[in-house]
Amino acid sequence: MLRTLCHGLLFFSLMLSASAIEIGYPRCNCYFDSYFSAEGILQCQKVSDFLIAAAYFSIPLELLYFATCSDLFPFKWIVFQFGAFIVLCGLTHLLNVFTYEPHSFLLMLSLTISKLFTALVSFATAITLLTLFPQLLRLKVRENFLRIKARELDREVGMMKRKEEASWHVRMLTQEIRKSLDRHTILYTTLVELSKTLGLQNCAVWMPDEAKKVMNLTHELRQRHSMELVFEHSIPITNQDVVEVEESKGVTILRPDSLLALASSGGEPEPGPIAAIRMPMLKVSNFKGGTPELVKASYAILVLVLPGDNSRIWSFHEKDIIEVVADQVAVALSHAAVLEESQLMRDKLAEQNRALLHEKQNAFMASEARNSFQRVMSQGIRRPVHYILGLLSMMQQEELSPEQRLIINTITKTSGVVSNLVTDAMKISNINNERLTLERRLFYLHSLIKEAASAARCLCTRRGFGFGFQVDNAVPDIVVGDEKRIFHVILHSIDRLLSGYSEGFVSFQVHPYNVPQDGEEQQWISWKTNFPGVFVRFEIGIRTPESSDSSLSDERIWKLEADGYDMGLGFKMCKKLVQMMHGDILVVPNSQGFPTSIELVLHFQLQNPTPASELEGLLLLGHNHTPSTPNFKGLRVLLADDDGLCLAVTRKLLEKLACEVTTVSSGIQCLTSFAASTTTPYQLVLVELHMPQIDGFEVARRIRKSRSSRPAIVALTSSAEELVWQQCLHSGINGLIRKPVMLQALGDELYRVLHKLRTE
Repeated sequence: MLRTLCHGLLFFSLMLSASAIEIGYPRCNCYFDSYFSAEGILQCQKVSDFLIAAAYFSIPLELLYFATCSDLFPFKWIVFQFGAFIVLCGLTHLLNVFTYEPHSFLLMLSLTISKLFTALVSFATAITLLTLFPQLLRLKVRENFLRIKARELDREVGMMKRKEEASWHVRMLTQEIRKSLDRHTILYTTLVELSKTLGLQNCAVWMPDEAKKVMNLTHELRQRHSMELVFEHSIPITNQDVVEVEESKGVTILRPDSLLALASSGGEPEPGPIAAIRMPMLKVSNFKGGTPELVKASYAILVLVLPGDNSRIWSFHEKDIIEVVADQVAVALSHAAVLEESQLMRDKLAEQNRALLHEKQNAFMASEARNSFQRVMSQGIRRPVHYILGLLSMMQQEELSPEQRLIINTITKTSGVVSNLVTDAMKISNINNERLTLERRLFYLHSLIKEAASAARCLCTRRGFGFGFQVDNAVPDIVVGDEKRIFHVILHSIDRLLSGYSEGFVSFQVHPYNVPQDGEEQQWISWKTNFPGVFVRFEIGIRTPESSDSSLSDERIWKLEADGYDMGLGFKMCKKLVQMMHGDILVVPNSQGFPTSIELVLHFQLQNPTPASELEGLLLLGHNHTPSTPNFKGLRVLLADDDGLCLAVTRKLLEKLACEVTTVSSGIQCLTSFAASTTTPYQLVLVELHMPQIDGFEVARRIRKSRSSRPAIVALTSSAEELVWQQCLHSGINGLIRKPVMLQALGDELYRVLHKLRTE
């Protein structure tokens, strides 16, 4: 478009030139005698006007191009006005070129019109400039304002760039710090990366000790030689610089002569500016129990040293980096502390787990030892005693002399005591059963004393001691108590007293225990008056020759304790049994301090008035004395027991009761024999409850399911558990006999079961 406009203007100029030539105005007749002739001057003016016109025509083109390419909307009309003014001025000069030669009237008219338009446009342009200058001045103010804003924007952009650079450094340092989980590695990584980022001469970390009284130099970037150790590695926590840094939340610039700055300078004589910042020290123990404890805040100090060979100072940008990095290091150290605490806890848990596994193994071995002990006690001691008691019960039914009967009864009583001791030992060995129980019933106290004296005489005779006993007639005969426990306590007390001497005479006296008067035997009053009934004192003493009283006692037997001589574990168990019977045991020493007498006070309940026949029956039941045993002649019995000796003894007892006995040694054989007896069925099945493969409960259930016959079923067991009888009732068992199987107890239970079945 501009090119077309230029071509048009040139064409218009040529047309005007041609017109002027054709008109043919005469030249001016001017003659001069000087150097420049009139012709030369005219040619010069002609060329000048032509050049002026060409320049004027080119300037509007440039203004037009500028106006179309720039956004000058409020002043675009002024650009066009100036363009018109310049074009008209150029047109006037162009027309003047043709006036130096003869020209026509049309050229003069065109020149006149051009000058008229030029004058109008020039006048309008002058007026326009009067209104344009204030606007241009306002544009200048705006330009200055924009320039100021541009400088502020540049400053903000610079700050953003610095912050971005700082954040980049922080991210880089944080990544390097978080790569490790050990606090020492974290601190060394921080020192190295800060030194690279900030160009440090040295960097050090000071930490408080356990007592929080001294700050110790724990980590340092520049390792010093021994010759450089001028300053101490410890600074009191009360130092002014340390207190100032710990109280400040930001970066603190240290004085060059401060102790903290000199100790952290790395041994350089003239270090640069030194900055320090605190880092909170967090411990996991602060949060044990779910809530933080009220503990005093603890801080570490990070010290950074600039090189001393230049004029660097700490800028705000670098201080920001230090603050952010210090916070990140504090967080990383807290995480490391958590991990260390967790590792310690895992190690403790692993150690506890190993200890628990070891204790579990010990408990398993103890359980195995307990089971082995119970098997040995049951199979090696209790079963033979049960066999002996069963055979002795048959001998008690024979015709015997009084002395023979006393011996048999003493052996029976002693065997019963041994059986009870074994049972107690097995009960105590159980984890969930550590209590001893008493079995109170009516018995003859005088008979018990005679049997205990007979057994004590045997003990004394075997060991070379004399023996004598005396019973006061005022001692009641028929009492209520645990007969077997009392017999055991008396014999054990005699045996324990004999074990401390080599010879002498043992006296055994029994007499009632009267209520003590004030000031007499006050040690018995605390328990004597609290229980109704009677108290009987058993005095067991030993007399030795006066000439060898001290030599006959074995000092190694008696071990002195805080509360007296140690009489052994068995004596302590006896004392516990006596206290359960509301009694007590008192050991009386001689002049040399060795025990020579044991006084036993026991409590008995008296039986309420009862008919003589009923009382006699109760006593006979309690003492296993009966004038006659039941006779079950022709009773067909099936006996099942896996213990061969017990099977043989029980068979003898049944045959003593005139029963026809068939014996089997397992539950399977019992069921087979019962099923085979279709023509002459068994009337009674006597079965051991605890047998391998098929136990007595299962045997009873299968017999009850058969429709051939419904015999009476009686169970045998060595267990003392009370729940056994409930299990027997659920299995269809009619009676229960606890071992040892005694003849009288067997006959009474069979009679009860058969009589009950007949009445039903």
